[in-house]
Amino acid sequence: MDNIELIVLSSTKARDNSLVVHTLSREYGRRGFLVHVGKKVPMALFLPMNILEADVVENPKSQLWTLRGVSARYPLNGIRGNLFKNSITQFISEVLYRSVREGMAEEGLYEWCVRSVLTLDAVEADFANFSVWFLLEYAAALGFRPSFDDIAPFAGENLAVLKSFMASDFSTAMLLPLSGSVRSDLCSSLLRYLEFHTESSIPVRSLAVLHELYR
Repeated sequence: MDNIELIVLSSTKARDNSLVVHTLSREYGRRGFLVHVGKKVPMALFLPMNILEADVVENPKSQLWTLRGVSARYPLNGIRGNLFKNSITQFISEVLYRSVREGMAEEGLYEWCVRSVLTLDAVEADFANFSVWFLLEYAAALGFRPSFDDIAPFAGENLAVLKSFMASDFSTAMLLPLSGSVRSDLCSSLLRYLEFHTESSIPVRSLAVLHELYR
């Protein structure tokens, strides 16, 4: 039985008192685990991008192993008390779930994701551009930090805006005045860029929710 730290990407109800929780961890990459829920293990633990600690119980008869002794590694009160931040965690968890293949993860990806979540949790204002920043930095975490020439074919009419964004540090990027439509278009462009480099389809339904919230 190994004690590990992991990030929740999504969860699927298996039975009345159990979930299959899809996670990202340093040890296992992206992997699903069975979790029994109840009074001691509330459903709220498994919100997208929650960072948990748990014991992994291997099952020699099944590839679906179990998590026990689940607890929150960080409270993330800055996220869970904010509708807009919750919508951003829904978006980035869906991106990770759709783009990281089962059983695989880039070296250092887990640690980078933890830092990203804690950054979102800590920032108190001016975080509407976080989703764009996340996608740009995610490409770098996967090993192909975009150059301006590389990403230009995907940027469309927002090429100048994206260039400004790429030239900015985090604090400056959060203050760039982007409309909801431009922000959504940038995210769509960056998702196409990620699809091209990962050779996979990344359908992200939660982008529409972000667009509505930040209009």
